Amino acid sequence: MKKLLLIALIAFGAWNYYQKQNTALVAEPVAVPKVLPDYTVPISKARAVANASQFRCGGRQHCSEMNSYEEAVFFLRNCPDTKMDGDGDGVPCERQFNRF
Repeated sequence: MKKLLLIALIAFGAWNYYQKQNTALVAEPVAVPKVLPDYTVPISKARAVANASQFRCGGRQHCSEMNSYEEAVFFLRNCPDTKMDGDGDGVPCERQFNRF
């Protein structure tokens, strides 16, 4: 009986320790701005520039294959199977062209 009580106390202590460790790892929620950043306006301008430019679909799909933000917008809007907008917000290659 004493062994069972000892095992239960050790298990309870371990569970408490585990709970405290998990609680310490939880981060505070980050506030997300409700207003869209200013970079959304140039997308329409980039689309107009890209449509009248030399860009043509040629099988490129990734941001590493793009030379400019306008080119990435053209590919995202006009070419199939692109993989440049991971979060689906319509802004391609956000990290590469600093469009957060």
